[in-house]
Amino acid sequence: MKKLIAILLSCFPLFAIAQHHQLEKIWQTDTIVAVPESVLPDFKKGILYISLIDGGGWDADGKGGVGKLDMDGKNYTGNWVSGLNAPKGLGRYGNRLYVADITNVVIIDIATGNVAKKIMVDSATALNDITVTDKGIVFVSDSRQGRIWRIENDVPSLYLDKVKGANGLKARGQDLIYAEGKLLKKANAQKQIIQIAEVPQGIDGIEPVGNGDYIVTAWAGYIFYVTANGQVETLLDSHTEKMNTADIGFDPIRRIVFVPTFNAKKIVAYRLK
Repeated sequence: MKKLIAILLSCFPLFAIAQHHQLEKIWQTDTIVAVPESVLPDFKKGILYISLIDGGGWDADGKGGVGKLDMDGKNYTGNWVSGLNAPKGLGRYGNRLYVADITNVVIIDIATGNVAKKIMVDSATALNDITVTDKGIVFVSDSRQGRIWRIENDVPSLYLDKVKGANGLKARGQDLIYAEGKLLKKANAQKQIIQIAEVPQGIDGIEPVGNGDYIVTAWAGYIFYVTANGQVETLLDSHTEKMNTADIGFDPIRRIVFVPTFNAKKIVAYRLK
């Protein structure tokens, strides 16, 4: 009996953590967003940039593009940028919007909405997420090759290899937070790697929410809260509704999570509580 009580007491902190955070839905668009994969907030303009696949997930069909949406879920523009293939991760530095598009990183001039340049990444077959440091250095993951590339002055070089299930990325100062399948990891400036946590599903989007904590998504329809000490709680499970949760955006001031739902073809906003 004493052993059973001890086991139950040891589980109590985990239960308390699992109930600590929640998501409150505040708005959603109609099903008018053409297979949204990534959302990137532009706080100065008050808009969300949205990568639109509008076709097969890895098809080089020219159907893809980038849309815009006000941060209150209104005034959707689905044709701001067109002629891409299967765009996924988005990153920004100054007037440049970086888009991962299968084998290329496409640079959009934000002022005009035109493609300014395409950077071909050698041997890449499935470029997925993108993040940009405060110095303008770009990191992009290749999910099929299991690689993470570093782009400086528009020149790509291999940064990490043999990253099975490489996907979500987030630059934090000199650190790179990245997904290796179900594992959330951190590489510092010297490429010393530590594991932050393991979640139940393969990680897609990664967003820091303060105090060393993160929100991460799994494409199938899960959102997890990961604490700095590696505890994991499930905030959302929408997989039975066939509502995907892809590469999220986050407003740290209002604590709003912007979720692109991929096959559900809408953007949903939740307040993190």
